[in-house]
Amino acid sequence: MSLNKKFRILIADDVQETRRNTRLMISTIDDLEVVAIAANGQQAIDMTREHHPDILLMDINMPLMDGLTAARQILKFAPNTGCIIVSAERDPNAFREAMSIGIREYLIKPFTVDELEAAIRRVQRRMEESIQVNVQVDQLRKRSEDYLKHLGNEYIKSKRTDDQAVEVFEQLVDTSGFEQRWVQTLAIIYVLRMKWGRLKSLVEKIEQEEKNTLQ
Repeated sequence: MSLNKKFRILIADDVQETRRNTRLMISTIDDLEVVAIAANGQQAIDMTREHHPDILLMDINMPLMDGLTAARQILKFAPNTGCIIVSAERDPNAFREAMSIGIREYLIKPFTVDELEAAIRRVQRRMEESIQVNVQVDQLRKRSEDYLKHLGNEYIKSKRTDDQAVEVFEQLVDTSGFEQRWVQTLAIIYVLRMKWGRLKSLVEKIEQEEKNTLQ
């Protein structure tokens, strides 16, 4: 998402007049710009891949591919894209389907500039909140990984092989991408404690990881 810059909007609607009117509305709103206009769902998918909009204004009823089907596909490869579904009528089933794929905004035609801006601002706020949450999660994960590595190094120095050491090294192996020192340490502990089943599973995981790397 384009923080501190203009939010990039894609309009998808099969009615030319609606596309034109929506574009004119957006031109009156600060910090927004239209980067692509699609006449059907497939065009919306292709243009999203090309232009990377922040927010989609997606009409439900379009030829070739409807808006909800297109939105579902777009959110698979661009999950951080905001989406507003647009329809000429209130359809509870369509609204429930939109909710099921993570769309929270639903505009009914004809809508005003104020209604359009309010919907876009709500999507913006949710996107910004999501970014903040992801940053916090990443920070917590980083601190957790650093703490695990600290414990691992301490346990290696003290030559711990108890259950807690096993748990720590198993987590380190899983989170470090099978880093060699953690794998070797864990394998040695399994041998010392005669945990042959776990040792076999570890070897199988390593072999599978090597296959995945070579693919």
